[in-house]
Amino acid sequence: MKTTRLYFPLLLASALALVPLRSALADETTSEITFSDPSKPGTLKIRVWHGDVSVHGADVKAITVKSDSAPASPTPRKDGMRVLSSSSGFVLSEKDNVATLEYGSDGWTSGSAEFDITVPRATSVIVGNSAHGDVECSEVSGDVDVRTMSGDVKLDEISGGALVETMNGEIDVRVKELAAKRPLSFTSMHGQITIRLPQDSKADLRLRTHRGVILTNFDDKVLVTKTVVSHEKIRPVSSKERKKEKAQADASVDVSVNVDTGDGGGSVHIAAPAKPSEPSEDSDSDWHAEVRDSIRMAADEAAMAAKEAAEAVHEGLAEFHAQFNGGDFTPLPPMTGGKVVSGTLNGGGVGIQAAALNGDIILKRTD
Repeated sequence: MKTTRLYFPLLLASALALVPLRSALADETTSEITFSDPSKPGTLKIRVWHGDVSVHGADVKAITVKSDSAPASPTPRKDGMRVLSSSSGFVLSEKDNVATLEYGSDGWTSGSAEFDITVPRATSVIVGNSAHGDVECSEVSGDVDVRTMSGDVKLDEISGGALVETMNGEIDVRVKELAAKRPLSFTSMHGQITIRLPQDSKADLRLRTHRGVILTNFDDKVLVTKTVVSHEKIRPVSSKERKKEKAQADASVDVSVNVDTGDGGGSVHIAAPAKPSEPSEDSDSDWHAEVRDSIRMAADEAAMAAKEAAEAVHEGLAEFHAQFNGGDFTPLPPMTGGKVVSGTLNGGGVGIQAAALNGDIILKRTD
């Protein structure tokens, strides 16, 4: 009985304590802004440090932003005081048909926020999420550019060009229709990439993955492909490899060739590799030694890949601050090597490329 009497008040107190929190989470602010020239397609730039972003195209003339974060404003409070140190709010501005939504320029101190944005359908959307956050964009015919360090990206019913890059996250794309001369490019270091295209789409494809598979449900009569295994390196050359290359270079010999140029002759010096020595029976030709070497090489490659990923993250976070001053945000290095599938869909057309380091690439037809 004593336990029951204590337990119920405790539950009641806990429930009452959660009420203000739920109310705070339910609070939502709405801001609106219009392009300088609504008759022309505009651009929306979204710069968010930490938070989810959802953008929807609609038959509207203004941009509407709904968020659980309040807009930064010098409006006086009820007590007549103005907040000068507020950095947790977002800033929505517009100039020359380019609208800008900024949040979290001071880093982690601003916390996470969610943004639900409605734009005119023809708007081009540029999103830069650095630390973490999912991004969704739907029903727009303008170009879409999304770059994030960590987060899933979903594009639905798009009909313009697209460039998506994420370090850690899946990419899911549904194309309403392909636009001529407006290519699509998708890159994820750690995540699956799914691309959905109408059955009659005409495209030139180049799909690349390192530790995944490439799948499709398009018929082989409309999707004609070829597969190659690329041996291009995706990591910096290790010190061991540099020493090996230097040793090979030091082992080269100069060969002097006399060339008759018609005016007295001349000579050309050519560096040629020296003849390699014959391997002994108990040296590297030993099978067990080769196995040990391959294991060491695999471990070295894994360590190098982890180091490269960590360095890319730090570089991306540093570059994010530059983007708030108008700089470009490009966290991912170019991806090479792996298994490459290239081909044409319905005879070829718009360029579509996708690359994943750890993840499958799926090309689906939409019925």
